[in-house]
Amino acid sequence: MKKMLCAITTALALATPAFAWPDKTVTMVVPFPAGGSTDMIARQLAQKLGEKFGQTFIVDNRAGATGTIGAMYTKRAAPDGYTLLVSSLGPFVMAPHLLKSVQYDATKDFDLITVAVQAPNVLVVPTSSPLKSVADVLVKMKKEPGKMSFASSGNGSSDHLTAELFWQQTHTTALHVPYKGGAPAIADLLGGQVDASFQNINAVLTQVNSGKLRALAVTGDKRSTLLPQVPTLAEAGVKNVDVYSWQAVAGPKGLPADVRGKLQSAIVAALNDPQVKPKLVDLGFEIVANTPEQFAKFQADEFARWKRVIEAGNIKAD
Repeated sequence: MKKMLCAITTALALATPAFAWPDKTVTMVVPFPAGGSTDMIARQLAQKLGEKFGQTFIVDNRAGATGTIGAMYTKRAAPDGYTLLVSSLGPFVMAPHLLKSVQYDATKDFDLITVAVQAPNVLVVPTSSPLKSVADVLVKMKKEPGKMSFASSGNGSSDHLTAELFWQQTHTTALHVPYKGGAPAIADLLGGQVDASFQNINAVLTQVNSGKLRALAVTGDKRSTLLPQVPTLAEAGVKNVDVYSWQAVAGPKGLPADVRGKLQSAIVAALNDPQVKPKLVDLGFEIVANTPEQFAKFQADEFARWKRVIEAGNIKAD
């Protein structure tokens, strides 16, 4: 009997750390500066997860190198559930093809938890532009190859690569104008210094609705409920440019299965919370909240797609 009690006590002691999670502060690493879409998603999740588990969830912005600094920091952290990565698609599927110095394997070094949200990009032009449709854009690019200017938030950014995919699929060329961030790119677009841009819907929704920018198409596989009058690129005659920007949550490889499960279910609940979901939807986000297995399949598809685009365009990051 004494041996049995000792065995039970030992088993319970070994099980306690996993079942007790979290019993201290959890850090959610965002590999970009504060104030952007990924940071906003992380802070929404941090608040709800903190309420759910009765512990503090803090956001730690570790920006730099196209998001790879924060991703590398997470990879090196202990896989105990106390360090998580909340990131957009860049570090997961783009940066490994853009940078030679990436010191992690995006497909092997993380335990994927869930893709939280996604949002399409929008092809926008200034309202003063004579271009009224995607057809007009194609005519201009084919008539004057390499002259129509497209602004982006930087070399290798999601908006840049969306434009590259658009040019590759339409067999056209244009002038890429990279900026250091989305805000200056949009400012020059509003001022008419550049001709067009593929911007995330939540970055330009206000300007489109106020009439300062004209939306010609969305890159989703269906129309956005926020811009129902704007066709998809496929509807406008350009196939295979279905692009979404997305934010996801992962941890270092080796997370305890029960911790991973608790996190996934809690994040899904947080995203669908009546205090959270309407805010996200109003900003243009679509709730994904998928399983780790679905995330892995999605990442593999995205990884291969962006590898092809980057190699075909011989694209390098800043």
